[in-house]
Amino acid sequence: MKNILLSFSRFFVGILFIFSGLIKANDPLGFGYKLQEYFEVFHLDFLSGAATGFAILLCTLEIVLGALLLLGFWGKKISWGLLLLIVFFTLLTFISATFKVVTSCGCFGDAIPLTPWQSFGKDLILLVLIIFIFLNKNMIFPIIKNEVNQKYTAILIALVSLLFGLYTYNFLPILDFLPYKVGAHIPSLMVIPPGEKPDEFEIMYHLKNKKTKAEKDLSDKAYLKTEIWKDNSWEIIGEPSKRLVKKGYDPKIKDLIITDASGTDYTKELIENPYYNLIFVAYNLKHVNEKAVGNLNALALNATQQFNIRTVFLTSNSAQDAETFIKKSNLFSEVFYADAVPLKSMVRSNPGILLLKNGVIINKWHFHNVPSFDQLSKKYFEQ
Repeated sequence: MKNILLSFSRFFVGILFIFSGLIKANDPLGFGYKLQEYFEVFHLDFLSGAATGFAILLCTLEIVLGALLLLGFWGKKISWGLLLLIVFFTLLTFISATFKVVTSCGCFGDAIPLTPWQSFGKDLILLVLIIFIFLNKNMIFPIIKNEVNQKYTAILIALVSLLFGLYTYNFLPILDFLPYKVGAHIPSLMVIPPGEKPDEFEIMYHLKNKKTKAEKDLSDKAYLKTEIWKDNSWEIIGEPSKRLVKKGYDPKIKDLIITDASGTDYTKELIENPYYNLIFVAYNLKHVNEKAVGNLNALALNATQQFNIRTVFLTSNSAQDAETFIKKSNLFSEVFYADAVPLKSMVRSNPGILLLKNGVIINKWHFHNVPSFDQLSKKYFEQ
């Protein structure tokens, strides 16, 4: 029975670690953004610049530990590594859930979003299984007996895992779990479908009695129903707050607002353009690849002059910073502004490029593999 339980625990933990590592390695930049949130919470901002590097290494570590557990290599050392890692993760998710410092742990990337308490529950189950594995580590035997072959196998697993993370970092995720994936119709993802209801909120007032100094909270409905507003002895203290009463349907895209430098909303005009238009996304101009911007600039110029393609440059920087950048780069495209969060979700690249037509994302590219103007023309513009 103990052997059966140990085999089950090894299989479950090993597969879950490999799955978790692969899902995050598929989008290391996104996992890096999540690590930056943790760094900010724990006042480790100086590590933010290395967040993506940490993300790739952590994903590699997860995959390697899971694979070696399944193969039975170095049972004692791997058990120690798993135990230390899961204790750290369990404490981290407990803090996140208790103090609500990070709304999603990013354990399975954007593929399977988990709430902090769900993440903590998952880690508790893993903790129990890993403790069982640790207590029975002497019963773990390797599938491959030859020590040299064990080392070569482990090195190969680590190398493949690392290269996978580096590849997706440089050429976009292989599987895109974000709302701005190829084929997505952006306008339809921004609205609530017929029959679905939005979130229900109530306005909360904090009241204080001028005579008795008593205080109480009332919802907007109770405030009107009790007609307490007629009693001059009660006054509202501070600003009213909004409280969620019932969770409704959440549009997959709910934070995309595109404006010009003066604040005029151009979202509908740009995302519903019935013709081809190129969207260049650079959420952070301070860390943008300037050589890539130059290449995109040349692409924009050719596309506009030869096919009258509208090209738009989106950034989350201030208009003042953008103006300086425009002059420095001789930027040809129209410049518009949006929040960094949706821009990071549009394309995991800084800069990145999207090809839109009638609100549909026809394709998108990392700046490392943007097709040439001739390739774009033959495949899209000349059709």
